[in-house]
Amino acid sequence: MAKKLTLLLLAILLLQQASSGKSRSITNDLPLSMVSDGVLEKAPKPNSIWLPGRLFSSDSCDQTYGFLPCTTTVLGNTFLIIVYGYLMFLSAKLLSNGSEILLQILGPGIVGGFFLPLLGSIPDATIILASGLSGDTETAQSQVSVGMGLLAGSNVMLLTILWGTCLLVGKCDLENSVAVDQKDEKRFSLTGSGVSTDIWTSYAARIMVFSIIPFVIVQLPQVFHTTSDSRLAILISLIVAISFVIAYSLYQVFQPWIQKRKLALSKHKHVMSEILIQLKTNALGRLLTNDGDPNKVVIEKLFKTLDQDSDGYLSTADLRSLIIGIQFDDIDINIDEAISQVMRDFDTSHDSKIDVDEFFKGISKWINKAKRVAMMERGKLPPSMKLLEDFDKKTKKEQDQFMDQMDEVVEDVKNVKWHASKAVGLLLLGTIVAAVFADPLVDAVDDFSTATSIPSFFVSFVILPFASSSEIVSTLIFVSRKKQRTASLAYSEIYGSVTMSNILSLAVFLGLVYIRNLTWSFSAEVLVIVVVCILMGAIASFRTTFPLWMSLVAMLLYPLSLLLVYILDYMSLALLYLLGTPKPNQEIVLLLGKFRSK
Repeated sequence: MAKKLTLLLLAILLLQQASSGKSRSITNDLPLSMVSDGVLEKAPKPNSIWLPGRLFSSDSCDQTYGFLPCTTTVLGNTFLIIVYGYLMFLSAKLLSNGSEILLQILGPGIVGGFFLPLLGSIPDATIILASGLSGDTETAQSQVSVGMGLLAGSNVMLLTILWGTCLLVGKCDLENSVAVDQKDEKRFSLTGSGVSTDIWTSYAARIMVFSIIPFVIVQLPQVFHTTSDSRLAILISLIVAISFVIAYSLYQVFQPWIQKRKLALSKHKHVMSEILIQLKTNALGRLLTNDGDPNKVVIEKLFKTLDQDSDGYLSTADLRSLIIGIQFDDIDINIDEAISQVMRDFDTSHDSKIDVDEFFKGISKWINKAKRVAMMERGKLPPSMKLLEDFDKKTKKEQDQFMDQMDEVVEDVKNVKWHASKAVGLLLLGTIVAAVFADPLVDAVDDFSTATSIPSFFVSFVILPFASSSEIVSTLIFVSRKKQRTASLAYSEIYGSVTMSNILSLAVFLGLVYIRNLTWSFSAEVLVIVVVCILMGAIASFRTTFPLWMSLVAMLLYPLSLLLVYILDYMSLALLYLLGTPKPNQEIVLLLGKFRSK
């Protein structure tokens, strides 16, 4: 905490030292010898007096808040972007650290599911707001591309550069298409090394793909060339985005309960598979026919074998004898719970015992479930001898994936009041820093764009995501441990951050555009976001292991995204301009202004 405050004060001190200085203007009709700067020397005098330690002049630029420095030079704006960018990064770190302390104290649920994602989006939201709140409508329309650049740049950077870097840092040797924890002997083998994640990472990726729907809605008028309906599409997209924020937050709140339910279901399926394997071993013949159907004769003989007192029923004592003899591969299975599961599936008469017909129907139901799983996995049924073995491997792998997530527990925190006060202080300080320095950062980006003739979208696309994303460092630390569990956490954090950007940051941006009555002219930017989210989301939605070569594909998408925006917006509109478009519509005029030569 003290270190962060020191760095914050140092950055503010640098800005104060860079504040504007005043000098006496020297008119051209006066000889230079008539003006003295207090130094006796014969060297030629400049047209203004330079004050040591004052880097910028406010004579031709507007100071933010009336006192923060500004400049029209490339070097000066570069310095300002670095300082303001660092302050925004520090704000993101303060919010992240405060959120982690609160999570340790209060655990998941409302805090972890709603407040933490909301707090993590504050830096991006403040920059987006600052890009369109200040000035008149024309100024806001010009500067709002900074907000869109941040929105698109954050998503693309997380899903390409950070995604690929995590794969490089966290890679382990792949054996049987699964990464082996903390084993990295194959070095940089493109197909022999990589990372593996759990099933929850796949769910996070699918949710991220689903979150692009508001982008699609707002773009529909441009797709069908009905720009008159643009404001209606913006409003509908805004409502959908806010609804998604609420729905996603509720999902995060109830996710621990969902995880427990899915873990219970996976345990139940594993008990099924293990009992079927055990029954197959004890059966006096083949449990399945050549067609994969239950062998009724063999199953009835097996029933008689299990019926220890020969009363025609299987009691809980008979089932206990069966289950005790099963080795559950070091997985903690409660025997009483397993017996209850068998009774619920088999005892259709609810008399706490199983007759021979109930036993056959219950076994048949379990075998049919194994068939359905095999059909979903392979598209066809395996040979009857392999059906149960494949089902057992599938259920064990599924349970291992769910167990990794359920192993997370909230640590006991000593001196709760002190840590709670520290968390609140960090959150307040981070929020204040973000609110204060977002507007100056946007102004510096816009001034840098003017000084270099580089469109402000590209400046914000490349630079601002690194300033507002605090998860970069923590994510790389996670994957450097080279374990499946930490890799899963890292990639889940990436997909979760992009999801919140797609709905919460977009909702802020859409609200700004709608309230300020700005024109939506971001077709190329939206296309880049949608394409990258679909491609990278599809990769993780249908697989849990990523070979090293995928990192190259992911990183290549970053420059391709920039190139796509440049071609679709700048080059195509420049061509229209050169060809002399007779009556360009409002969107073309705005886009030409957005990429004008300054």
